[in-house]
Amino acid sequence: MLNGKRILIAAGGTGGHVNPALAVAGLIRKKYPGCSILFAGTADKIESTLVPAAGFDIRTIDIEGFQRRLNMSGLKRNARTVVKLFKASSQAKGLIHEFKPDVVVGFGGYVSGPVLRTASKLGIPTAIHEQNAYPGVTNKALAKHADAVMLTVAEAQKHLKTNKDCVVTGLPIRGEIVSADRDRCRRELGLDSRPLILSMGGSLGARELNKAVAELIAAKHKEASCYFIHAMGQYGGWLPGLLKEKGVDLDREKHITIREYIDDMQRCLPAADLVICRAGASTLSEIQALGKVSILIPSPNVAENHQYHNAMALVGNRAAVIIEEKDLSGARLSSEVDELLKHPQRMAEIGMNARKMAVYDAAERICAVIENLV
Repeated sequence: MLNGKRILIAAGGTGGHVNPALAVAGLIRKKYPGCSILFAGTADKIESTLVPAAGFDIRTIDIEGFQRRLNMSGLKRNARTVVKLFKASSQAKGLIHEFKPDVVVGFGGYVSGPVLRTASKLGIPTAIHEQNAYPGVTNKALAKHADAVMLTVAEAQKHLKTNKDCVVTGLPIRGEIVSADRDRCRRELGLDSRPLILSMGGSLGARELNKAVAELIAAKHKEASCYFIHAMGQYGGWLPGLLKEKGVDLDREKHITIREYIDDMQRCLPAADLVICRAGASTLSEIQALGKVSILIPSPNVAENHQYHNAMALVGNRAAVIIEEKDLSGARLSSEVDELLKHPQRMAEIGMNARKMAVYDAAERICAVIENLV
């Protein structure tokens, strides 16, 4: 159905926007090798490397977001952003006239704004996909005019103004995560029957989360009743020293592993019994797909506080435990972990509820929406 058609995909800023777009583009390329796909993004964000690495062409548009802090520096940047918005619309129009897409799909990020608005004005069918339970500013504005609005979770619809029925598609999940075998992953990690607690705060690290996990490890390390794999992040290099001060010997206590980054998530996540993490949309979709028990600590430093809303979508279905960062401490985290580990039946119910929320064919659902538009 899409062979011979031309699809323009706008996505940028973070992996949370770009990776789902790439998953859908990969499926379309596999199903319809005669379809032409072009990405629109920015030159200085993650899409400029991820998209070419996946084998797709990308054209860049110069755009940035507004500063929320209205100090002198923020006001100057906002003035520059207004100028860039006018230029971005012109760049988007030139790109669309050159590529002549049959449909334009936005997966979020500032670049989606001018590309989707221009396409809509030119009468080209448009669709947007919102990853979070609380939509971003760009998708909120675009939802009024898009021909199709796709959501990861149904809760997002109440925050959007649109006269069309939204389609809940879920969020595409990495195939190697879904197909992983838990027992094999645990063998590869050298684990016995003790539970594995997997914890992480993102690639840069999260100071408060790191501190709380350090106290959790210090409280439980002597009994060696469970394994720990913790990613401290790029700026968490102080953590091993803190653990040493608390009496934790990382060289001798082999049940504790501290890394900068988890680069084998397809092994660690399936092997885990309990996950302590932020509440980004992609991470939550993978937790749901594997039916994992999680303690979610949403980042308070994201736009629209969307991670809190992401987390509450699970909490509302009794599929996760939440600790807001303002309430986070080592004692609180240790208490929640102990309460879960002491009650395996409750853990089983949380995991089952999480799995019920999973959407395993999200890329196929998104592809079907695009097919219908064309």
